[in-house]
Amino acid sequence: MKYSIIFIIFIFMISACSLAPEYKAPKVEVPEVFKEESNDTADDQYLWQPVESLEKIDRGQWWKIFNQADLNALEKQAIESNQSLKVIAARVEQSRDIARANKGGFLPDIDFGGNVVRSKPSAPSLAAFGAPANTPTNPYTLYNSQASISYEADIFGRVRDTYKASVLDAEAQSSLYQSALLSLQADVAQNYFSIRALDSERKLLRNTVKIRSEAARIMQRKFKEGDAGEQDQARTQSELASVEADLIAVIRQRTNLEHALAVLLGKIPSNFVFAEAPLEDMMPVAIPAGLPSDLLKRRPDVLAAIDAMRAANSRIGVAKTAYFPSITLTASGGFQSNSLSDIFNWSGRTWALGQVAGNALSLPIFHGGRDYANVKAAKSAFDEAVANYREQVLIAFREVEDSLVDQRLLAKQSVKEDRAATTASRTTDLAKKRYHEGETDYFEVVDSERISLAAERSAVQIRGQRFITTVSLIRALGGGWGNL
Repeated sequence: MKYSIIFIIFIFMISACSLAPEYKAPKVEVPEVFKEESNDTADDQYLWQPVESLEKIDRGQWWKIFNQADLNALEKQAIESNQSLKVIAARVEQSRDIARANKGGFLPDIDFGGNVVRSKPSAPSLAAFGAPANTPTNPYTLYNSQASISYEADIFGRVRDTYKASVLDAEAQSSLYQSALLSLQADVAQNYFSIRALDSERKLLRNTVKIRSEAARIMQRKFKEGDAGEQDQARTQSELASVEADLIAVIRQRTNLEHALAVLLGKIPSNFVFAEAPLEDMMPVAIPAGLPSDLLKRRPDVLAAIDAMRAANSRIGVAKTAYFPSITLTASGGFQSNSLSDIFNWSGRTWALGQVAGNALSLPIFHGGRDYANVKAAKSAFDEAVANYREQVLIAFREVEDSLVDQRLLAKQSVKEDRAATTASRTTDLAKKRYHEGETDYFEVVDSERISLAAERSAVQIRGQRFITTVSLIRALGGGWGNL
């Protein structure tokens, strides 16, 4: 008994070593500055100046920088009701529960049970204990009530590394949830601005339909009175139908986006209506990108990849423990009696410490190469996690650079397109004046109107795209901006 206790104490003392290799974060190349920021010209500097109002906004609610109450309400609904987000939230809880279950490996298992055995020993079996041959035997009933304790000594860190890996898995799932949450918020914002840009385009087309409907009506009257040719009358009808078709196409796009937004909000599309709200004179907000190194600390998908690497590293240690012996400590105690009423009498007590000593120590000898293959598989899983991490870093920097160049060039393009729209509108006015004065035919008016409408639509589309690109940059930065 004394030696058994000493052995148990010794096992506890040497437990908790680990066979997992020392984790070393893989090196990745991080630029000192983003290329788009370093290549800014003097004309573009206004794009990257920090905006004081941004520092007053909680970066967890980054969409508030746009100062749109209806967008704020949509984001709140999406966070509360989006079903895809609920799926990932359930995965997070599942991974945390798995970690809690693995934590139980640090503690002994305690079980309690009882049974009833009806038995009749044979004469030869009694003779083995010195009873006379042919001793008569009678059946008897034996009642057992017993508690047992078993504990796997974590000598080589299998339990510890398994628990550590499951904790890291849970942290990775939590980061993936944050990544999904950010994507959801960005999708809501981008759908919102896409719809509002289409509303601006729809408003423009509706006004154009009214103008061309009036022009077609006037031309029809002139044609009947003989003051205009059939070709001019047909052209006005054709241009009107063309704009009406464009309007229908925009309404279709808008309806599809409205349905998509409804799903993001966890609503049935049939029951969701988003009121028309053109962008009007609203302008995008300039987002400073900050330092490239901050990106690796802020992007939740990058953080998830780091946790996945660390978990894979711990599982190498778990796989290696198969090469080494395992020791399970057991103890049991309880009562036995041939009478149920006397089962808890002190004289009927029974106990055992390490009563299955022959099976308590398990030493691997030959497993057909399975253990070696499992270790190699664990190492390959770690290599996969490292490659995935590096890929996520590359994707992160690409997305930021793409968003930065889009933000810079769309701003310049917007200035040019606004100028083109203004000039085209002026040209249309001059063409109409020349037509009414008889200095040109109606074809010049139609062509100038078509060019003017195309320029105005393009200007509206670019303005909407600038909002979408601003959201893309925020998403690429991990939901924040500037230095942490």
